[in-house]
Amino acid sequence: MEKGRRRRSQAEAGQLVAEFEASGISREEYCQRQGLALATLARYRRRLRQRRGEGADASRWLAVELSGPTATVGSGVASGLRVALPNGLRIEIDRGFDAPTLGQLLSLPEPA
Repeated sequence: MEKGRRRRSQAEAGQLVAEFEASGISREEYCQRQGLALATLARYRRRLRQRRGEGADASRWLAVELSGPTATVGSGVASGLRVALPNGLRIEIDRGFDAPTLGQLLSLPEPA
């Protein structure tokens, strides 16, 4: 192994991926800040998706069911988004949500 390079554990690689996905910055900028090669980050992300069962052929789309009355802009009725995942987790987002925070939430590993 070259001097200055080291192998990372799965947990360390997973932490780097989670930090990148929550950062909201480009891969290039994140890798530069971390002293990490772009190819290394790509490999870590690919391996993590494979471990989660999200291979290249896996679809990331979920079925969506609309329910209840729809609110129109300016109607005074709060509108937002509520998503119930198959594993029982629910995500509720109000109008004017903070997109980077949602990205951080979605990048967290699922609870066991």
